[in-house]
Amino acid sequence: MTDSEVLRRAQAVRHFNRFYTRHIGALHERLQKSAFSLTEVRVLNELSRGEAETAAALARNLGLDTGYLSRLLTSFERRDLISRRPSDVDARQSLLSLTDTGRETFEPLDAAANDEVSTALRRLDPASQEQLIAAMRVVERLLDAGHRRDVAIALRAPRAGELSWLAHRQAQLFGGDEDRDHRFEARLVQRLADFMLNRDPSREKGWIAELDGAIVGSALVTRESATLANVQLLYVEPDMRRHGIGAQLLDACVRFATGASFAKLALSIEAGQADARRLSGRHGFSCVGAIPEERCGTGVVVERWERAL
Repeated sequence: MTDSEVLRRAQAVRHFNRFYTRHIGALHERLQKSAFSLTEVRVLNELSRGEAETAAALARNLGLDTGYLSRLLTSFERRDLISRRPSDVDARQSLLSLTDTGRETFEPLDAAANDEVSTALRRLDPASQEQLIAAMRVVERLLDAGHRRDVAIALRAPRAGELSWLAHRQAQLFGGDEDRDHRFEARLVQRLADFMLNRDPSREKGWIAELDGAIVGSALVTRESATLANVQLLYVEPDMRRHGIGAQLLDACVRFATGASFAKLALSIEAGQADARRLSGRHGFSCVGAIPEERCGTGVVVERWERAL
């Protein structure tokens, strides 16, 4: 990536930060009937979830300076908004929770914030509201990628419009730069159109891997012959790799193809895709051949991997 491209992207992020900071500031100005700052409301909101927290956990979760948070919590305690009790696990730590007064104080603040956000959302039609929420989830997921540990992935059938979106997304990820031709994307569209128009539900199936309402991966099982099935469009979003999503998708493909009475399952992998080769090997596939192909205007070696069912 060139220096100018890095700069362009950094400036785009800063532009969004300025916009969103103004938006949040305007929202808080309309909530100034209360005596609480935005940060104080954030702390009360965190404690309102019902789970006792330590000051260290609050500081970490909210990104607050520990000294500032300590003064804020002392103020809350003086006003009977929070209580402290020793932790059963670590006697050096105190567990914090809202008192009845604290809950009575926070509830109208929370309701006012919900009303304000709902008013802002009502300016958009329902489809645009869902688009905004989905975009927010993507931002959150991407910025939190390095901190995720456990992720709850749901595998489900594709919904209307999602197979076409997969062609768009895979062309972005794997179709090369703008100087290459569009044959890769055309083949994706053709393959998906054939799947949608001619699919035999008893022997062909597709899966979407979903996290918090966003698509983070996919796979298809398609029929090549009466005894042979293919895995196609197997992919995982770059920021969600190393979470076992590819393994879940490939497991689903193997189980379905076995239940559909295929004798063999195959998939194609470009020779340089080391992660895909390791994943396939762990699932009982082995490379049975390789042929040179032209993809996106460049020559690649495509390996065929198979496993008996």
